[in-house]
Amino acid sequence: MSIASEFKDFISKGNVMDLAVGVIIGAAFGKIVDSLVGDIIMPIVGKITGGVDFSNMFIPLAEIPAGNTGTYAALKAAHVPMLAYGNFITISINFIILAFIIFIMVKQVNKMKKAEPAAAPAATPEDIVLLRQIRDSLKK
Repeated sequence: MSIASEFKDFISKGNVMDLAVGVIIGAAFGKIVDSLVGDIIMPIVGKITGGVDFSNMFIPLAEIPAGNTGTYAALKAAHVPMLAYGNFITISINFIILAFIIFIMVKQVNKMKKAEPAAAPAATPEDIVLLRQIRDSLKK
């Protein structure tokens, strides 16, 4: 079998196509969650915590260059090493929301699946049936 035909067989399998669709939808959904966290949730959290801006929570690990504004974006552009724990908090909240939404989606999909009927018990082998008949006749 040639590589091209093996690849065609691999791609044409349903699971691969389902995975591809899932990855594409997941990437788009990730952007929606990023926007939800960055544009809606974090400003509310900042307001509740007294105007704290999580995006500018960092600890510089090197000297800040002269003339630099000292913001996260400016220091990152200047390649100054820093511990950006505010960014980590934002991404962690992103992950928790995304994981919760996926949990809810999987739970709903499982609920929508119908319970498969129980398989019929396998037929009893003939020798077992004969042994049962002999046992029953001996009891009489």
